[in-house]
Amino acid sequence: MTILDRYILKKILSTFFFVVLMFEAIICVIDVTEKIDKFVQFKLTREAILAYYLDFTVWIAGFLSPITIFIAVIFVTSRLATRTEIIAILSSGASFRRFLRPYFYAATILAIMSFFLNGWIIPKSNNDRLVFEMTYFQNKYYYDKRNVHMQVAPNVYLFIQNYNNQSNTGYQFSLERFDKDRLIEKLSAENIQWDSTKNKWTLRMWKRKQIDELFELKRDHELHITEKGDNLDTTLVILPKDFQNDSKMYAGMTINELNEKIETLRFRGSTGVEAYEVERHIRYSSPFYIYVLVFMGAIVAARKSRGGTGFQIALGFLLAFVFILFFTITSTFAQTGAMSPLLAAWLPNIIFGFIAFLMYKYVPR
Repeated sequence: MTILDRYILKKILSTFFFVVLMFEAIICVIDVTEKIDKFVQFKLTREAILAYYLDFTVWIAGFLSPITIFIAVIFVTSRLATRTEIIAILSSGASFRRFLRPYFYAATILAIMSFFLNGWIIPKSNNDRLVFEMTYFQNKYYYDKRNVHMQVAPNVYLFIQNYNNQSNTGYQFSLERFDKDRLIEKLSAENIQWDSTKNKWTLRMWKRKQIDELFELKRDHELHITEKGDNLDTTLVILPKDFQNDSKMYAGMTINELNEKIETLRFRGSTGVEAYEVERHIRYSSPFYIYVLVFMGAIVAARKSRGGTGFQIALGFLLAFVFILFFTITSTFAQTGAMSPLLAAWLPNIIFGFIAFLMYKYVPR
């Protein structure tokens, strides 16, 4: 790495972190003014508020990284162009491709940081942030889904007609076990309730029917074994947290936790798995959009403009906004099942990567 590489790399990274801190300071001030009434209403301690904003700033840094990276590259490159430093570099015999080498170094450093932060660090702080916001800032959540069907084990299916997440009680419960297509056992109850002291479910007015293999042939009711009782404590693979508000809870999961959640939802045949799949693919595609934005920004701002750096920065904002908007649209389509989650996560990189390539080939520098 030459002195010139280190000079440009230092400029990009220092500008990036400065822009991130500036945006975070502005957003936190605005957020505090909006939520201060809630802080007073719930009599939250200073330590709790500071802990929340520590998690909040980490999330904001990850959320704003696309636009802050682009702005930093646009600003640094346009400054180099305005002071004719790029002309001097190219006049010395270096090619434009060689000039972009420190941008590649910067993109690599930021991509590695992004992968580990978005994959493991930010989700842990997001989990605490989301719990805090659901506790103090959102209205009480009521589970309103009815006729819940899910597979809980091979050939074992669970049914709950409706569930009250305030009392952790499910109604008209049944658990059916099959041997191929033949029902061999059924456990049913008028309701089930979570016992937090025992960490078990209590089944009330329960019945267990075990159907002997000969019952289907002989219709001999003596072979149809039935047990029943008033209360029965048992463990099930479902827990009360499965009926809590899971809106955007994928943001609080690491990559490993996302993989486990997706496998669980697929096995159960549950809806909403697309949102988790989109999030998982985004975690892997996000480092690559950093390369796209860095090189696109460098190409846009490398040409000296008579009007100064204002036009390049404005153009940078516009391109970054279009990229984020396109990224949001494809993710929304994937979550509704209208697009493959894999395609939704990678399509913005493919399209804007192609645009960056065309700009590199044909935009005057």
